[in-house]
Amino acid sequence: MAFYPTSMVLGPFMMIIVWKYIRKKSYIWPNPLKNSSLSILGIYFGLYFSLASLQIIVPYLLPYVFITICLIIISITIGLLLSKWLPIDQVTSVFSTIPGGLTEMVIASEDMKAKSSYVLIFQTIRLITVLFTVPTTAVLLFQTTSSQPESLLAYHEPTAASLLTYGWFIIPIAVGFFFKDKIPAGIVLIPMLLTVGINLTIIDLPSIPEWILIVAQISVGISLAQNISIKDIKSGGVYCIPYFLASMLIISVSFGLGILMSVITTMDHATAILSIAPGGLIEMGLTASSVGGDPAVVSSLQMIRIFMIITIVPVTLKWYFSRKHKIHE
Repeated sequence: MAFYPTSMVLGPFMMIIVWKYIRKKSYIWPNPLKNSSLSILGIYFGLYFSLASLQIIVPYLLPYVFITICLIIISITIGLLLSKWLPIDQVTSVFSTIPGGLTEMVIASEDMKAKSSYVLIFQTIRLITVLFTVPTTAVLLFQTTSSQPESLLAYHEPTAASLLTYGWFIIPIAVGFFFKDKIPAGIVLIPMLLTVGINLTIIDLPSIPEWILIVAQISVGISLAQNISIKDIKSGGVYCIPYFLASMLIISVSFGLGILMSVITTMDHATAILSIAPGGLIEMGLTASSVGGDPAVVSSLQMIRIFMIITIVPVTLKWYFSRKHKIHE
């Protein structure tokens, strides 16, 4: 896409935040519209996958998992240090710095008796920081690249697609809606994975028109802003600054780990950094497609990071803090 990566997400996002601040009113964005937009973006990323792209990912799995664990440990350490300097308990602070999904981290923190409202505020700061810094930095560093991602070499742009071929997209969208609450980020992941499965067959799927992608991104930007309260942001007070600096530090560390990933593997710098960056699957995938990175590799590795954080981190932290509490007793 020719426009700035995630601009169609960030523009509506900021406009709604400003509107909520000025008007002192909330709004309702229909869930079906939001979920449809997320499904479209999931399909968009799924179209990049081919046998060639899946074969490309295999050599990266072990080093990527190791580097992701390093990033998680560093993030937890930063959270623990902040809890020593600020009047915030360790559990709240740690869940506020882990680069996971905002909703998932808030829910997990509630189970651990943390102050979930603070987790929401600080995770929101991290999300905003990532959305603005990572795409901008990626554009400045990699926009001039002219190399074509390996997985895109195997991606054949469909021509003269009929309405019948677009009908195949009904399957991933319908299944995504049905299982969206049963799998983390299911409304994106399920359409993406099913599109991959269909795309790996002899079926020649058409590309998604750019105007539909633009509308989908605008919808996602509006829905992101819906979950952020001006009151919650204000209640964080002076604590917002330390957690903003922590977010910047984590982003810087992730860039360094991304460079390390590109050194120890054959992955190019743009793809490696965006795969490690603590951003969302959608945002980093869109950025990769704009700066010459490989959206298929970035999306798949970001998916692995999200699953690791959602499934492993809460259980591990619960064990750690429970054990620590028993020792102090």
